[in-house]
Amino acid sequence: MIDVSVIGCGNMGGALITGLSQAGGYKITAYDVDPNAFERIEAYADRTTTDLDDVRDSEVVVIAVKPDIVPLVLDDLELTADQTLVTIAAGVSKAVVEAETEATVVRIMPNLAARTRNMAAAVAWDAPDEHVEQMLSDLGSFVVIDEDLMDVATALNGSGPAFVFYLIGAMQQRAVDEGMDAEKARVLAAQTFKGAAETVLRSDESIEDLIDAVCSPGGTTIEGMEVLWDSDVEDVVGDALSAAARRSAELAEEAEK
Repeated sequence: MIDVSVIGCGNMGGALITGLSQAGGYKITAYDVDPNAFERIEAYADRTTTDLDDVRDSEVVVIAVKPDIVPLVLDDLELTADQTLVTIAAGVSKAVVEAETEATVVRIMPNLAARTRNMAAAVAWDAPDEHVEQMLSDLGSFVVIDEDLMDVATALNGSGPAFVFYLIGAMQQRAVDEGMDAEKARVLAAQTFKGAAETVLRSDESIEDLIDAVCSPGGTTIEGMEVLWDSDVEDVVGDALSAAARRSAELAEEAEK
């Protein structure tokens, strides 16, 4: 049983709490300054509290608040060298956090799919942390990266779900425009993304080879692919990712001032 406290019960903190509860094997304390934040997660936490003292003894403490709130939390949070402090705030470096605590600091970039234990996460640490490794594995998949790539990870897997939601919505809406029921189009579009993603993860083939496997000469798929290949959609998607990465870097500069 891993004793975990999550500071901040917003969307991301709530997703972590929900996923860890479903995984089992965790004693979860949820902290927030606003008691109303507990409404969505109280069924998944072993304890909810507005007293920061209640999180001080946890083996792992996760700071899941907005970047500008992190310094305020660190000012009031006293942890020991035997504990692990996990930060998920975009743009807040390990060095900034380490200067304010004796705990081992791990920086991760998760995403909202933690809620369903399908999370993609990037982690930067000085050495593998057994408890954090178990948590990330229970919530989905993770990769270890150098911290200087965290801005890219923030854009790719942190902001990425919103980009995918947008594309799912676009496919759904065009199917509706062509006469399909909205709910049925939603299921087909979402499941198509889910199945395609699972195929990529389970295959050693390149993305290009997987596209070719769906395309038949003179068939429907290649007709649609010709539209994509002739468009600038690849650049537009890439620009969205770059914009999110730039904003992450800006937040890092603001946090270090």
